[in-house]
Amino acid sequence: MSPPVFLNHLGLVCALGVGRTEVAEALFGGKPTGVAPSPDFADRTLHVGHVTAPLVTTDALPVPLRSRNNALLLTALEQLRPQVDDALRRHGPERVAVVLGTSTSGIGESEAAIVARAATGQLPEHFDVRQQELGSPALALNHVLGTLGPSFVISTACSSSAKALATAARLLRTGMADAVITGGADALCRFTVAGFSSLDSVSDARCNPMSVHRRGINIGEASALFLMTREPGPVRLAGWGESSDAHHLSAPEPGGRGAIIAMRTAVERAGITAGDVGYVNLHGTATPQNDAMESRAVQALLGDHVPCSSTKPLTGHTLGAAGALEAALCWLTLTDDARGRLPPHWWDGEADPSLPALSLVKPGTALGKPPRYVLSNSFAFGGSNAALLLGRA
Repeated sequence: MSPPVFLNHLGLVCALGVGRTEVAEALFGGKPTGVAPSPDFADRTLHVGHVTAPLVTTDALPVPLRSRNNALLLTALEQLRPQVDDALRRHGPERVAVVLGTSTSGIGESEAAIVARAATGQLPEHFDVRQQELGSPALALNHVLGTLGPSFVISTACSSSAKALATAARLLRTGMADAVITGGADALCRFTVAGFSSLDSVSDARCNPMSVHRRGINIGEASALFLMTREPGPVRLAGWGESSDAHHLSAPEPGGRGAIIAMRTAVERAGITAGDVGYVNLHGTATPQNDAMESRAVQALLGDHVPCSSTKPLTGHTLGAAGALEAALCWLTLTDDARGRLPPHWWDGEADPSLPALSLVKPGTALGKPPRYVLSNSFAFGGSNAALLLGRA
């Protein structure tokens, strides 16, 4: 039997705040927060999940690695740095791996450089085109920590960092590493907002998942990092599932067949049944097609009684960081010892009658004790699907 793997320590930053305590207070609070209107990322005011807190500086990084994306990453790293340093001392740098997900990397820096060149005729001195390379986040952690184990970045759009966690688990189970720093980061920029706007997929107001009035996503930014090992910790990555239905470049397969395969595989790998899942963090983008597909898939596999919510009205859709961020919110849910609170589903309450009804979590819902297992869904462009099954250890 393959050894279990644990999500021992967590660092995160998103629109809800910096660190586990601040994010948990906002996540389980009695009002929607995080996502807010901003005029900075489009030619109109949009609701976005913008991190307004100060970030860790990237001044210690070489110029090619300096980006807001890596600043978000280092801000998350700072919160578990003592535990990472301890793992490096105990296992040696060659036994500590880095597996991350991103979709934007440093594209915001290229965007700003192009704007500056249009205005002045010159690129800024601090700009380096390598800042936008997708491997940049892993290189940044290698530089800061001196890790020498396997190190790479996965970029499969919105399933990127969920797949990074699954890959990290495989490295541990096969003995290729004794500890893995895994998760993801993505930063807001106008380029990304414009791309989704061109698909008519961006909502001006706070997104409204599963509503008959849903109009699209709010884009956000975040970083979430875990130290994953085989050593017992508070949360276990009990299972994961991946699939690729390749139905369409940007539209999900309407029946949710690939999503069902990913979720079922995660449940089966964990050695549990669908009835053991106590909560589902939906991909829940509030786009017409995603919500339709996902509600069908969840209802088909898990039924209509398991509590579900989308946390994207609070954080925004953080793209390549979404899988890791939402796994982090599930981690907080599983470790909420006092009350067993569930992340609420913030929406207008007007269900789409054409969709299967799900048991959407009302604000203030608490089970009295944490659920034993939770499922987190990430469904990306191109039919790249991933589901993570986290268990309370």
